Amino acid sequence: MTDYSKIDFSPLLAAAEGEVVTHSYVRDIALPSGCTMALITLDNGEDYTRPNTLGPLTLHELNGVLDELTARAAAGEIKAVGVTGKQFIFAAGADLSKVSTLANRENAKLMVQYGHWVLGKLNKLGVPSFSFVNGLALGGAMEIALNSDYRTLDSSAAALAFPEVFLGIIPGWGGATIVPNLIGIENAIEIIVSNPLKNNRMLKPKQAFELGLFDAMFDSVAFLEHSVRWADSVLTGKVKVERPNVPGKMERLTKWPIAIKIARDTLKAKIGTAAKSPYAALDLLSAAKDGDIERGFEREDEIMTDLISGDQFHASIYAFDLVQKRAKRPAGAPDKSHAQKVQKVGIIGAGLMASQFALLFARKLKVPVLITDIDQARVDKGIAYINGEIDKMLEKGRLSSDDANQVRALVSGTTDKSLYADCDWVIEAVFEELGVKQQVFAEIEPIISETAIIATNTSSLSVEQIGANLAHPERLVGFHFFNPVAVMPLIEVVKVPTTNDAALATAMDVAKRLGKTAVITADRPGFVVNRLLAKVFGEAARALDSGTPIATIERAYSPIGLPMGPFELIDLVGWKVAAHVQDTMVGAFPDRFYASENLHKAAELEKVVEKNKAGKVEDLSKEAKKALTLGKTATDEAEILRRVEEGLAAEIKIMLDEGVVAAAEDIDLCMILGAGWPFQTGGATPYLDRVGASERAFGAKFHDPAIAGPQS
Repeated sequence: MTDYSKIDFSPLLAAAEGEVVTHSYVRDIALPSGCTMALITLDNGEDYTRPNTLGPLTLHELNGVLDELTARAAAGEIKAVGVTGKQFIFAAGADLSKVSTLANRENAKLMVQYGHWVLGKLNKLGVPSFSFVNGLALGGAMEIALNSDYRTLDSSAAALAFPEVFLGIIPGWGGATIVPNLIGIENAIEIIVSNPLKNNRMLKPKQAFELGLFDAMFDSVAFLEHSVRWADSVLTGKVKVERPNVPGKMERLTKWPIAIKIARDTLKAKIGTAAKSPYAALDLLSAAKDGDIERGFEREDEIMTDLISGDQFHASIYAFDLVQKRAKRPAGAPDKSHAQKVQKVGIIGAGLMASQFALLFARKLKVPVLITDIDQARVDKGIAYINGEIDKMLEKGRLSSDDANQVRALVSGTTDKSLYADCDWVIEAVFEELGVKQQVFAEIEPIISETAIIATNTSSLSVEQIGANLAHPERLVGFHFFNPVAVMPLIEVVKVPTTNDAALATAMDVAKRLGKTAVITADRPGFVVNRLLAKVFGEAARALDSGTPIATIERAYSPIGLPMGPFELIDLVGWKVAAHVQDTMVGAFPDRFYASENLHKAAELEKVVEKNKAGKVEDLSKEAKKALTLGKTATDEAEILRRVEEGLAAEIKIMLDEGVVAAAEDIDLCMILGAGWPFQTGGATPYLDRVGASERAFGAKFHDPAIAGPQS
């Protein structure tokens, strides 16, 4: 077994310059029984905007404190050790900003080993240890608690999770080993593998307690006092801690391997095999069946080192920073002081998209929302849909009855366009045809005030052309949502040459108030997401037209790690939509985008593809095989992958040269949030750099140095 005490951690500590240290403050607490507990409070000295994190220097300080407390325990001065956090925050886990900048593989391994050594001391103090989790606890923070002998939880804790797999790593300070031996293999798979892959789903305190991750739960009022009294009751024997989910012999022999196999097969069916961290986590969970904690720590050391040193983790951190930092400071946005106040919203249209808009605006902005259409029947249908969705949210507990009534009262429908006169923000959601959009704006502009902002939800048409006949084109802005509107976090805000600061700033402010991330794009065909998806679709269609089996094409894309294959995505968004987007891009750039007549033929069919139980495309439908005109020369997977990689790299370079967005980072942000590209790819550009597609396409890289793991 590894003797962590013999390892020289000085290179790791030397690499930690600039770390915001979370200090370990110790005070003695007199317990009701007359014993003394040494209570460690983790506090980085910052406010709630910067949670406690665990970097090398933080671990170093905690290490010294635990050694001192071990000595005090041996001397009989204390009978227990407790750990808690600053107000509302236990800790946000490892300091990933430090982990991601470790210079080499050696330091990466030292970071993992140091965490094991320090946190592992929590159950070797000579007296019982308690973690009092008083708020947010993620990753390494949860592992502080797991390495303690006992754990309590604040019932109002904001976020509890093991997000590591989401970021391309695994719970590597004991989590992957201790969790399955504490709560059982099926529960462990759910919280360590499944939840991170479900958009990083968090545990609610009640869930965490019922799973058995914590031994007791108390209300936030006097949480620490209740926890201390409970700890004293444990020490005196008045409370006997029971852990019913600890796996027994039969679970280890029978259920354990079956659960791992099912999870592995499910992963392969849903996400393919490009992502490394979910499978690494399953390997560790499988091995944890032996119940040997020390051996488990060694396994974590090796696997976590490989992942930290790997490309996917560094791409994930890059993506994480985009979503957490760049998204909050949009490139090219005017000062927010230019934004106009929106007190009433007008939506032109009452179809599905318009109804989704209305519901979102009413819920988030809490202002009156007006929808309209060409006849009352369509308006009534839209209102009925909105009320139905409110009912669903009410039933699921996502809205209170008061909130539901408020949202219903805010939304109204009409055929009388004069009622738009007092709207501050008007957005169209009509058919994707230039003439139709121009007509509705021609009708509405004379009615609304001269200061009202006009927005279009077009997905691919020229915003400038849509507003060509406006008397005041300076107040027009593109505002492209992604479907489903309530779920997808991205809005492409399209700026045309005439768009003034007031319109742009208002659009950015509205997007923020809607809870969305806005990226400013130039008015170019397809903007960002649809332009690049058209490249993805086009190469897939080219391969299909040549006679390549559709399953082969889907597999060819798997190394990219996309959330779904190209035809699975087309089937989701709709074949008519895909054909329209393709037409738009071919019309704009016929030399770079592929035109497929088969896309149009498929759009007229009721069923185009056959799928398996996991929703993966396996073949064309019988109807499609008859209707489509296919060649006899199949393209192999490697060639398909090469074409799409180089095609994407070349197109992104052109987009950057055209100034569609400010930087490659904005391209990646759009693809992550608008098309669901996974964190482990970093979006598009880091992946294209790593596989050499950028250099093959235009002789350089998007990022220099490349976003990749450290070299040993």
